[in-house]
Amino acid sequence: MAIISKSMIKKRGLDKLKHKANELVKRSIDQHISLAVTGLSRSGKTAFITSLVNQLINEGNGAKLSFFDPVYQGNFIAAKRIPQKHFHVPRFDYDAAISALTAEPPAWPEPTHGISELRLAIRYKPKNSLLKYATDMATLTVDITDYPGEWLLDLPMLKQTYQEWSEQTHQLMTSSPRAKHSKDFLARLAEIDPFACASEELLAELSQEYTALLNTFRYDLGLSVIQPGRFILPGDLAGAPILEFFPFPGLERLDGNQYQNAPDDSLIGMLRSRYLEYKEQVVRKFYREHFLSFDRQIVLADCLTPLNKGKESFADLELAMSMVLESYHYGKSGLFSRLFSPKIDKLLFGATKADHVTAEQHPAMVSLLNQLIHQNKHQLNYEAVEVKTLAIASVKATTSGMTKHKGVELPVIQGNKLVPCTENNSDDSASESFESKQIFGEKITVFPGTVPNKLPKEDYWQTKPFNFISFAPITELSKHQSLPHVRMDQVLQFLLADKMI
Repeated sequence: MAIISKSMIKKRGLDKLKHKANELVKRSIDQHISLAVTGLSRSGKTAFITSLVNQLINEGNGAKLSFFDPVYQGNFIAAKRIPQKHFHVPRFDYDAAISALTAEPPAWPEPTHGISELRLAIRYKPKNSLLKYATDMATLTVDITDYPGEWLLDLPMLKQTYQEWSEQTHQLMTSSPRAKHSKDFLARLAEIDPFACASEELLAELSQEYTALLNTFRYDLGLSVIQPGRFILPGDLAGAPILEFFPFPGLERLDGNQYQNAPDDSLIGMLRSRYLEYKEQVVRKFYREHFLSFDRQIVLADCLTPLNKGKESFADLELAMSMVLESYHYGKSGLFSRLFSPKIDKLLFGATKADHVTAEQHPAMVSLLNQLIHQNKHQLNYEAVEVKTLAIASVKATTSGMTKHKGVELPVIQGNKLVPCTENNSDDSASESFESKQIFGEKITVFPGTVPNKLPKEDYWQTKPFNFISFAPITELSKHQSLPHVRMDQVLQFLLADKMI
C-alpha cells in the first residue's frame, strides 16, 4: 500500500507539473487571456458578459462584428464555452441570462452578487504571428472573471489603519447627502464607551444598522463610494462575524496609548481586530487569488444615472472612479512578466447604456467618462498601459429615429419603458426588489436630453437638461442569434484581436 501511495503521489506531482508547464506554454505563445469585468452596481456587468459571449459563439448567425478584425479578415473560425479553470468559483450563469433576455416578455438578467467565471475557447487561423508556421488552426483561451466594483473599492483599505478608515468614513457620513441618514446611527455611537467590554449582540445589531445605511446610500441615494463593499454584496460571507464591524468616529481624540493598548475583548479592540481580519482574509485574499492574475480589464461605468440623481451623486461617482483606478497593478505585459507575474496591459472603460441616449450624444458620453478618469488615465498612459474609452450598449434596448417638434427635426429613441416595482414584502434590499420585479411598460418615444461633454458645473445642475429613462430589452430576441448591441465589436477588437493574428 505504501508503494502504491508513493506512486500515486508521484503521478499527481507529475500531472501538476505538466499542467503548470502547459499553462506556461500557452502564456509564452500568447494563447491565453485573463479578462476581468467589473463595474459598480447596475452598470450592466451581467448584460455585458452575456453579450460578449453571445456575439462570439453566434458569429455567422446574425452577429454584427464589422469592427472585429478576426471576423472582418476571415480568420475567425468559431467559439464555444468550455469548463472553467477554477472549480471552486461559481460559474457565470450565461444560460439563465439569455433565458431572461429572450423570455416573453423579456427582462434584464438577475445581477451577480459575487465573483463568477466563464471560459471560452476561440478557434482561429493564425496569419501573421509565428503560430502560422506551426499550425493551420490555433485556440485562444479566454477566462472571464466577473466581480463587483464594490469589492474593488475595498482595496484602498489595505493602506489604512482602522483609525484612518474610521475618520475617512465619518467625514463622508457627516457630509451631504449621507448626513441626514447617518444622524441617528452616529448619535447612538456617541453614547457608547469604546473601551467597554464588547457585546457580540450589540456588535451584530450595529453592524446591521451600518449595512442598512450603506444600502440606503447605494440604492436610494445612488451613491458609489460604499465601504466595505462586501457588506452590501457579501457573497458566501453573508452572516459571517468578519462582516460585523463599522467605523467608530472620534478615535483621533482618544489617548493614543489607551487606544493602541485597548484589549481585544473591548468594543474598540474587537472592531479593530475584525477590520484587520477583513483586510487580510477578504480584501488581500481577493487581491492575491484573483486580482493579480488579470491581464486585461474592462471597467463599466453608468454615468447617466448619477446625472439623473444630481450633483452629489455624480461627485460621488467621480470619487469612486478615482478609488477604483488607484488600485490597479499596471505595466507592460511582456513575455517574462506574462510568465511569472501577469498584470494588466490593456484597460477599457465602457460608458454603458449608450442606447438610452441619441447617437449624437455618444461622443459626449466618452468625453465625460474621460474627464472622470483624466488624472489616472494620464498616469496609465505614462506606464505604457493601453487605455481606451467607448460608449457601449451590451444589449441594445431602443431604436433611433427622427421626429419634428415645432417644425424642427430632432433625434429621438424609442423603446419599452421599464417600470421598477417597489413592492417588497421580504427583508431583501432595494436592489433585489428592483432587479427581481420588472414591469414591462408602454412604448415611448423620447429625446432624453443633452449629456455634458465635461464635468458639469453649477449651472448644469440648476437647469437639469437630462432625463434618463430605463428601458426594457427589445422583444422577440432569439436564444440562438446574436443580441443587438452598440460597439461590442469594438470592445472585442480592443481586448482580443491582437492575440488572434
